[in-house]
Amino acid sequence: MSKVLFYITLPFIYLLSILPFPILYLLSDGMYGVLYYLVGYRKEVVLRNLRNSFPDKTEAEIQAICKNFYKYLCDLFLEVFKTLTISKSAMVKHCWFDPATREMIDKLGAENRSFIMVLGHLGNWEWAGNTFSLQLPHQLYVIYHPLTNKNVDKLMYDMRTRFGTKLIAMKDTFREVLSKRNELFSPAFIADQTPASAEKAYWTRFLNQDTAVFRGPAAIARKTGYPVVYASIKRRRRGYYEMFGELVVDDPKSVSEDELLDMYTKKLERDIIAQPEVWLWSHRRWKLKKPQAV
Repeated sequence: MSKVLFYITLPFIYLLSILPFPILYLLSDGMYGVLYYLVGYRKEVVLRNLRNSFPDKTEAEIQAICKNFYKYLCDLFLEVFKTLTISKSAMVKHCWFDPATREMIDKLGAENRSFIMVLGHLGNWEWAGNTFSLQLPHQLYVIYHPLTNKNVDKLMYDMRTRFGTKLIAMKDTFREVLSKRNELFSPAFIADQTPASAEKAYWTRFLNQDTAVFRGPAAIARKTGYPVVYASIKRRRRGYYEMFGELVVDDPKSVSEDELLDMYTKKLERDIIAQPEVWLWSHRRWKLKKPQAV
């Protein structure tokens, strides 16, 4: 997107963000019709991922999940733009913590213990970061890949940091996390991204497929000794999400890196199976091939 086109589009993005939720979701319904039936955005990728992940499901079941995924994707797209103008009170009304999760994280805060959070592209992970920063004692640092388009990257940066979240570029993760030992904080990793290298990844069976998992979160957890918390985001109904946290391991040095990676990957798999339509199936998650054993 050119700079001129971006600034032409920007007022319409802000207009979207101030629409009441009922109107926003009416617009989303229209977007779904275009995206699914006319454009067919990455439909081949989505259907291939679903068929490979759920070999026991009928084709009718696969098609139903596919349609529901596209409806969710359109909602998610507009919900992210809503972050530009949503109030704090509305934010925590639409995305909230399970009470036991708040208690667990508040306890870590009272003990002055930072922790590493891992989650997947499940539910509305953007809203989850906002609510975390509004309600929890730890400073949230989201690990992210800066976008190539600097104008769009700046827009996303502003949305993600609006309620106090801070960002760390992926390439700076190790250095930045180690530099914050005196701060009460939580670096958050979207842990279902595809690693850069098949050879350096951890390989496991995930959704019935050989899957590469990037080692960063587990490696940093074992280096720092920070507890690891897996975050699950459940869509309760349209526009409303509840977040749950599970302590994966209190002392990451007590398990191997591979064991730790497997622990939270299995939790994510469990949650995807429970609510498959709200995971990012359009992502080319399985583009890497497992290296052959020598």
